[in-house]
Amino acid sequence: MKRNRSLQTSTGIQGPASKRAWLFYSAFLCISILVNAQIDGGKNIHLLRPVQVCDVKINDAFWSPKFDIWSRVTVKDALAQFEKNGAFRNFDRVAGVLEGSHEGPPWHDSLIYEMIRGASDLLVSFPDSDLEKQIDGYIDRIYAAAAKDSNGYILTYTQLKEPSHRWGLNGGYERWQHDVYNAGALVEAAVHYYQATGKTRLLEVAVRFANHMCDLMGPSPKKNIVPSHSLPEEAFVELYLLFQNNPQLRERLDLPVDEKRYLEIAEFWLENRGNNCGKPTTEQWDKDEPGCQKWIRDRNYGDNRPSWGAYAQDHESVFKQETLEGHAVRAVLMCTGLCAAARVNGQPRYTEAADRLWNNMVGKRMHITGGVGAFAHEEKFGGDYVLPNDAYLETCAAVGAGFFHRNMNLLFGHAMYVDELERTLYNNVLNGVSIEGNRYNYQNPLSAKSNHRWQWHGCPCCPPMFLKIVSALPGYIYAFDDEGLYVNLFIGSNTELTIKGVPVKVTQKTKYPWQGGVSLVLEPKQPGEFSVNIRVPGWSQGLENPLGLYRSDLKQSSVVFKVNGQAIATPPLIRGYAVIKKIWNKGDAIEFELPIQPRRIYAHPEVVADQGRVALQSGPIVYCFEQIDNPQISSCFLGSNLPIHLKHRPELLGGVNVITGKIFSLNHDETVKDVEFTAIPYYCQDNRADSGRIEVWMPEEQELVKPL
Repeated sequence: MKRNRSLQTSTGIQGPASKRAWLFYSAFLCISILVNAQIDGGKNIHLLRPVQVCDVKINDAFWSPKFDIWSRVTVKDALAQFEKNGAFRNFDRVAGVLEGSHEGPPWHDSLIYEMIRGASDLLVSFPDSDLEKQIDGYIDRIYAAAAKDSNGYILTYTQLKEPSHRWGLNGGYERWQHDVYNAGALVEAAVHYYQATGKTRLLEVAVRFANHMCDLMGPSPKKNIVPSHSLPEEAFVELYLLFQNNPQLRERLDLPVDEKRYLEIAEFWLENRGNNCGKPTTEQWDKDEPGCQKWIRDRNYGDNRPSWGAYAQDHESVFKQETLEGHAVRAVLMCTGLCAAARVNGQPRYTEAADRLWNNMVGKRMHITGGVGAFAHEEKFGGDYVLPNDAYLETCAAVGAGFFHRNMNLLFGHAMYVDELERTLYNNVLNGVSIEGNRYNYQNPLSAKSNHRWQWHGCPCCPPMFLKIVSALPGYIYAFDDEGLYVNLFIGSNTELTIKGVPVKVTQKTKYPWQGGVSLVLEPKQPGEFSVNIRVPGWSQGLENPLGLYRSDLKQSSVVFKVNGQAIATPPLIRGYAVIKKIWNKGDAIEFELPIQPRRIYAHPEVVADQGRVALQSGPIVYCFEQIDNPQISSCFLGSNLPIHLKHRPELLGGVNVITGKIFSLNHDETVKDVEFTAIPYYCQDNRADSGRIEVWMPEEQELVKPL
């Protein structure tokens, strides 16, 4: 890690590209004045309450066709693949109705549970009696397996292959077994399935198991067991909130329920990061993971457990960690749980740690598509500004980052977190599944000779994670607090919520992201005064990244708002939201237009991989050059003064905007000619035959192009 950073800071591109980079640096310094004002506003807690998935109906030209495909094709394709690869048969073996050994990786159980969570939220928006019946059948098999243990312990890999190593104890290896991770995913699935259907059968399994975990894990004399893969932290906070918000639910379960214990164990898992024996060391993890496994398995630990290292964010206390390290999925899911706990306990050290780690990720370790995780080795973050264009960028990591952004918005009430959620959703996340809904991406590099989607994978973790976030999307569009409504995402939809005691219907219409116009119609049951807080994206104000990691050539301008057809004075911008406060009457309408013209994006000068390079973006959409449209892609540079244009192509890739213009092509003799180019949305890559090479960051100078 240190060696990579040293190489990056000591090696630069000489010539015009380097000079241009340092000119841009002065622009970054100017932008930082605006940045600091935004971040200061974000550090004070301002809790927002989410609008539930069940209370929002999406009716949107961009998203509705995608939801139709995901609910009809993707969820059923993924479940069929899991049936085929034996994940469900593992439960039957534990239940005693089938013989044989465990099939698949140890984390197979969690993928089933994550599928149930994603399918549950889809059922809310798209009721499907056949799918619900199918999931009920799966739950019956899980229930039968869990009934075999008096504590409700149900972790099929450990039970079938390492029965004496529960939780990685007695010579077990939790980093491989994923016991705590699997258990957390079960809790998460149970909460969401209950919320979707009102059925408690899976919840009964989860609560019995959660009670057992609370009895076993915690401060001495309990066991010092923490997840080697985060996720359970947020899941147990969700379980706590479920019973807090529905106290009558306890009576439907023939089990003891003390929800405070679920919050306490989530806090224990977070607070005990770094509380270990200090071995194996980080160097051992990097150089000889099998040796570390043997080192751990040869020892029987009590409270002085082994360290999972920076790989699993266990190298020091989370409250001391300055940078986001290790396995990217684990890291962002830990931060998601940190935010979830902070929203409930309000402890400053939680909020300060979440703020510090988010700033490091977004300001120094995040790619332009919102992807995170630079390297295939350990699927981990690089150092600050180490953002190679052939980076790993796992779909699961982008999903986890999206959860992190969303929870930060609910914690701090600042729009900049939704800016980054939007970036992640429209680019890296959407790229995780093909347009037809049945081919998938594990990696999402920004430069690749070929990166074809797969029909299935030996580690099929990405389709369930993808479904988890897109199925939750209706609940991300709006939020509210005691003073008013927050409009976070620009997605055609309607909802009804109560603001200051007044029921209000909200209808949003838009053709975003292909067009920038948005309209909101409010229908309060009776006239009422409250604020409508509308996110003004940073990119629309010339602030591409809240910490200066990226900048654009879009000039700062004011978004004009109209109320009932009349332009109003520029609303105050509070925590990134335009605040319009008045007495609202039935039928009042707000209209505004965001700038969708194409813009050029430049990375911070310390990002060596992108020195002298430019990316193209329109609205929230990042574009790429795909070889099928640009055969000369490997020998081109996009001159800084060449004009670019936005054009809608309804016949292409389900209907998209493309960016067109001229690009310089370098001949074999190093002479230059200009040719036409077409750039498509990044998420649309590899949806046509022979798509071939893709590039997001194109050279802007001839010196960066090697002749063919």
